[in-house]
Formats: sequence, structure tokens, C-alpha cells
Amino acid sequence: MAELTALDRAIDRGTRRLLELQRPGGIWVGELESNVTMTAQHLFWNHVLGLRTPDLDRRIANELMARMRDDGTWSIWFEGPADLSTSIEAYVALRMCGVDPGGKALAYIRREGGIPKSRLFTKCFLALIGQWPWQRMVPIPPELVLLPPWSPFSIYNFACWARQTFVALAVAQSLRPVRHADVDLSAIGAIPGRTRPARRPNALRRHALRTAEQWIRERQEADGSWGGIQPPWVWAIVALTALGHGFEDDTLRKAVEGWQGFMIEDGDRLRPEACQSPVWDTGLAVLALRACGVPADHPQLAAAGTYLLGQEVTVKGDWAIRAPKLAPGGWAFEYENDVYPDTDDAAVISLALRELDLGDKAVGRALDWLVGMQSRSGGWGAFDVDNQAMWLYKIPFCDFGKVTDEPSADVTAHALEVLGREEYPEATARGVAWLLAEQEQDGSWFGRWGVNHLYGTGAALPALEACGIPSDHPAMRRGVAWLDSVQQEHGGFGEDIRSYADPAWRGRAPFAAPSQTAWALLGYVAAGNAEIGNARRAADYLCAVQREDGDWDEPHFTGTGFPLDFMIRYHLYRISFPLLALGRMRERLSA
Repeated sequence: MAELTALDRAIDRGTRRLLELQRPGGIWVGELESNVTMTAQHLFWNHVLGLRTPDLDRRIANELMARMRDDGTWSIWFEGPADLSTSIEAYVALRMCGVDPGGKALAYIRREGGIPKSRLFTKCFLALIGQWPWQRMVPIPPELVLLPPWSPFSIYNFACWARQTFVALAVAQSLRPVRHADVDLSAIGAIPGRTRPARRPNALRRHALRTAEQWIRERQEADGSWGGIQPPWVWAIVALTALGHGFEDDTLRKAVEGWQGFMIEDGDRLRPEACQSPVWDTGLAVLALRACGVPADHPQLAAAGTYLLGQEVTVKGDWAIRAPKLAPGGWAFEYENDVYPDTDDAAVISLALRELDLGDKAVGRALDWLVGMQSRSGGWGAFDVDNQAMWLYKIPFCDFGKVTDEPSADVTAHALEVLGREEYPEATARGVAWLLAEQEQDGSWFGRWGVNHLYGTGAALPALEACGIPSDHPAMRRGVAWLDSVQQEHGGFGEDIRSYADPAWRGRAPFAAPSQTAWALLGYVAAGNAEIGNARRAADYLCAVQREDGDWDEPHFTGTGFPLDFMIRYHLYRISFPLLALGRMRERLSA
């Protein structure tokens, strides 16, 4: 009984805190924190458009210096290893702002080979400011946009985030825009002033550029973004500028103005978000609060339900290229992203609206769409059907992370968690077979969009339970045994991002994180282990490290954009997932 009382106290404190964090309009949204390349690139493209101000430079410089580690480097994630391209971009931006990052930063960059050893994106940004020749990069031909969807080299073989970026970047590369930055970067390998003007385009290239421009314009979202994410947004701005457009152009003006909504004001520091997650965060908050016993008709949950219903995607996007007969439905991740709804949000928001007993028709449309987005293998990718042309990684310009959107265990699990409670037996059976086959030899599941095997396993076990798989099924027992094997002495769980490259780190870390502990607890509860000691130890850990105000501290990055290459710290994961797990545990203990 003492444990249950502590559990009640933790849930009550956390519930009050999460309700306090709701924003106007029924929305929950936390900062989506990534790395300093977003900040440096903000300076680069503002320089190209002639929009820099002393205040912008100063606040960006403050942000970059605050993120520099003691050894003079920058990393992709909290406590991660130094990263050359990230450090180069931060170093260059600081030099442009008139700030010397110091000898340690310079020494690291030179020791690692400087600009010549950096990634394609870094070289492209340096080419924009006249510090690297455009012609010394592997070109992305804009003619790709002319190829039919069934072609092996079609842009639709790339994941949605990659195709949006590549189309705009191909335009910029072919036109070679330069606005020189007056800074000496020779010490890190810059080659300034060497860009040769682009040759006069032939008829095919002119046709490709016109088609690419139209393709870009047609995909701009209501807030001025492209897909609600930074890479295609920035390169679309650069592409339109390179094509000769100025602020008299409605698309370009809307794109630049829209960036103001993505800026984080942090005292005298300034940084942009790479993306925003209001729909996703709101859906998770609803699920957490309902699991903790907040009634469905609570005014704040009713407001959240109204917001989510208003965000339903009702038009076709690029996903329809491969599924032309499928009617639209579901939700996207961002404030505005009608072109690219995702299956993860379609599943989670459907679960949330079911908890609120709202939007039966909208949920029905979402689930029909979700079933139609199932890949031939039986699994689900995030944005497209059968997007798994793995040979694309052999192309030289694909050096920045994921460019495919193949089915993953975590996304498939979220789809199954909702479909298993509905009347879609064929899709559910195929999905379960795929998910069972994806279980690793150690008993865990891979996590594509969260770090990593704790995320995948914490999603897979609830999905199998929702689909009627009994707790004594071998897959369930193997999943629990794996969780037992990686639980830390104090009861918490943590997984280092290095697990994406080194299996020895699977489920292991020199720290424990509230969100990752919650994912493990969700797995325990779903597998029928709520009353077993290890589940209680995980719950006790979450209760013990909870702050007095009901929140949790979590400096670590537990979200994933591109494994190892682009990691994310979702600022609300620290509270939404612990409350969801603790609430579900109390439900089972009280049953």
C-alpha cells in the first residue's frame, strides 16, 4: 500500500504540472531541441538574403558560445562526441559574427581535416557565403524532378524529408548563388572566391528548373514552411532567391516571415527549432492525462480534443503518388503540414480521440488511411508506402543521414496499438507477423524515432497486447527478459545514442532518463508484469526522481531524427511518458 500511495502522489503532482503546461488553444508543445547547425545555418541564409542585423549576430553568437564544450567543440547531442561538420558550421558562424571561438576549436577542426572532410550540407552552406566552390561538390541534378514516379531514380524513392530538400538544393547547386562573407577561413581549409559561374542552361535544364520551382511552390504550407521542417524550408528560400525572386514574391516573403514562429528567445540568446511538434505533444499529453484518471470531459482535455480535430488532414499529399486510390485522413506532426501527414500521428491521435470519445468519423478516416499506408511487408513507415530503396545510400550526395522511410518497429507498433482495438483483422494480422519477425535476438525491438531499443520495445509490447497476444507468448517473455537484463540498480533505464552504431550500448547508458525509464515501464505493464518487482522498481525510480513541482529533469536527447546524425530532445517527453507509464501501472494495480 505504501508504494501505491507514493504512486498516487507522483501522479497527482505530475498531472497538475502537465495541465499547467498547456498553452492557449488546447495545445501542448515543448521545444524540439536539436543542435547548433540550426543556429549557424540561420545566420548563413539570413546573410545570403541580406537580412543580418547586429542584434541577430550578437544573439546567435551568444547561443553558439553557450553550446560550445570545454574542449572547443560542438556535438550533435548532449554529451555526444565532437562532430566535425557541426563544429565547422558553429565556428564559421561565430567568425562571421566577429567572435573568436578560441584556439581549441580551431585546433580540433584542423586536426580532423577541416572543410574538405565535412559533409555535403556544410559545404553547400559555405558555398553560399563564398568560402567553398560549388563545382567541387557532387551535384544533385534538378532533372530528377522530371523522372516519373516509377523510375528507379525518381524523387519519390527518397523519403519525404529528403526529396523536399534535394529538389530545392538541386536548384541552388545548379545556379551557384554566392553572397561573399568577409571572413578569413583559410586556416580551416576554405577555398574562397573560386566558384565558377553556372554555365548557361540548355533547354532540358531550363525545363527542369521551371518544373522544380513549380514543385517547390505547390508544396509550401500555410505557415510558410515546407513540411514544417528546417532543411527543405531553408533550401527552398535559397532556391527561390537564386532564381531571381525577391520579397515581392508571395511564396518567398511568406517563407521568410514564417520563420519568426520557429525562433526560441532564450534571454540574450536566439536559436531556431528544426521542427515543432504540437499535434504529437498534444496527443501524448491527452493519453498521459487520461491514463492518470483525468476525466474525458475535463475542460482542458475538451479543448485539446477540439484542437486535434481541427488539425485533421483532409487533402492528398505526396503519399498519394504511391497510393492514388487512398482517401486522405490522419494527422501531421506540426502546426501546418497538410502535404505530409504521418502514420505515427495518425495512430497516436486516433488513440487520444478514442480516449476522449470524440471525432468518430475523423478517427475512422484516419484508420482507413493508416491501413492503406501499410507496406507490402506488413510494416509501416512514417510517411510513405514501400519507401525502402536502400541502394540510394550508395549515391555520393546522400551523406547526411536517413534518406529512406522503410517500415520500422516503433511506427508499426503504434499503428498496431490502435488497429488491434478496431475492426481491421487482415492489416492487424500482417502487422503483428511483421513485428514479431523484427524482434531482435536479444528480445528487444529497434527504435527508429526514439532512442532506441528501449523506445522500440516500449512500443512493441503494448502493441502486441492490444492485438491480443497473451503475456505468456514467447515474444512477450523475451521482451521482458531483455528489459530485466538492462535495468539499472536503482530501477531506472537509460540508453546511449551510441547504441545505433554499437550493439553493446543497447538499453545501456551511464545515466537513466525519465522518458526511457517510462518506455521500459510501459513494456512491463503491457506484458502483464505490473505487479512484478522490476516494474515496481522502475516506477519507484520515477517517483523518487520527480521534482517537487511534479516535473522531471531530462537533459539527454531521447528522440531521433536521423539515427546518430540528427538527434532530438523533446522537452515534454520528460513528463508525458512518465505520467503515461505510471498511470497505466496504477490502472493495472487497481484492476
